[in-house]
Amino acid sequence: MRLVRSAFLVMVAFTAFVAAPQAQAPPARGAGAGQRGAQPATPAGQRGGGRGRGGVQVMTLTSPAWPDGGTIPAKYAQNGGEVSPPLAWSRVPEGIASFVLIAHDVDDAIGSGTDDLLQWMLWNIPATATSLPERLPGVSQLPDGTRQISATGPYYRGPGALADGPAHHYVFELFALDDTINVPAVGASPPLTRAAVVAAMAGHIRGKGVFTGLFKFHD
Repeated sequence: MRLVRSAFLVMVAFTAFVAAPQAQAPPARGAGAGQRGAQPATPAGQRGGGRGRGGVQVMTLTSPAWPDGGTIPAKYAQNGGEVSPPLAWSRVPEGIASFVLIAHDVDDAIGSGTDDLLQWMLWNIPATATSLPERLPGVSQLPDGTRQISATGPYYRGPGALADGPAHHYVFELFALDDTINVPAVGASPPLTRAAVVAAMAGHIRGKGVFTGLFKFHD
């Protein structure tokens, strides 16, 4: 009888041990949120990736009149016909409302030296445009709504770097915007108009293309 009772108590103890919940082992080193392959939760209200609207797309700006970085023909300079050059662009981002073109002589400082000479600026170029034809008329606003100025008036101003110095760099910058610009072409000086257009562009640039030409008068 004593042996049977002892066997019964051992069986009860073993059954209780198996039925009891087992303590959870601590995670191995390297496990958890920092483990390779783990995906941290996205904070509430934040878009996945947090990329926002993206950066500025690089566009291609060219001209059949001269190669990028080449010499500007006299036809487009002050000692020639001073004809506005033809330009074409591609690789335009989606969602564009207008274009702005700023051509300036980066080697001709004006005012206090913090600005340079504006050769040509056009804004509110239609979003459907892919080029500018040669010899645009000298008016403050074109029929398609494009507005223009230069340092000397509402028209293209040709290069005019002097012969006794180095050739100047004339940089044409095309900006693709997701908005139009409500800045009049008349009523303010060219530097103030340029500053107003540039200020209005802030936060709306979605693409940019650059094209350069060199020029100086010859003896």
